[in-house]
Amino acid sequence: MSVSWFPCAAWEPIRACVAGIQRNTENRSNIIGRSRYTITDTSAPHFLTFTVLNWLPVFTRPGTVRIILDALAWRQQNKGVKVYGYVILENHMHCILEADDLSRQLHDFKAFTATAILHSLQESKAERILELLAFFKKAHKTDSHYQFWEEGSHPQLLQNEEMLRQKLDYIHLNPVKRGYVEEAVHWRYSSARNYEGQEGLIPVYTDWLS
Repeated sequence: MSVSWFPCAAWEPIRACVAGIQRNTENRSNIIGRSRYTITDTSAPHFLTFTVLNWLPVFTRPGTVRIILDALAWRQQNKGVKVYGYVILENHMHCILEADDLSRQLHDFKAFTATAILHSLQESKAERILELLAFFKKAHKTDSHYQFWEEGSHPQLLQNEEMLRQKLDYIHLNPVKRGYVEEAVHWRYSSARNYEGQEGLIPVYTDWLS
């Protein structure tokens, strides 16, 4: 079975994307600003979206994706977070999480991954990406030279199994609809294989199926 990482288009040099990114800055800012969504029921899973600042394609680098996966796995093992499913694309990710203190877990997850990924980018001398993460940083973000994540995670409460299944399908079919792969299980950075009885990159919570 062939497993896809990212299509060739996602690997184009960052400078080739800069013109389009700058044109779309204002529109993107209007779409992803401070989240208007709130977490109201911590006993149920939530569908979440995390977006890289200004939709920069940072997750074309395997090392940055590994940081995300390790952070999800660590929170499962050490913080009681249930990870029902996930997909990581070149500039954002979707996941379904549940935790008693979900708001705190989301804050800590974003803070840790932002710090770790920025360090990785600095270590690999990804100067152009770092310049853009500094350039597009929101004005009120004065505690750091860079901003990695857009604000908010747009949590959506999944009130029943039907809603959970719908969002899992959306997550797993995302790379297929984008034309990156023909089948969901071919996308390396998702939980699709976990739900097909295959080994995924990290475990996910599937006990709800029994």
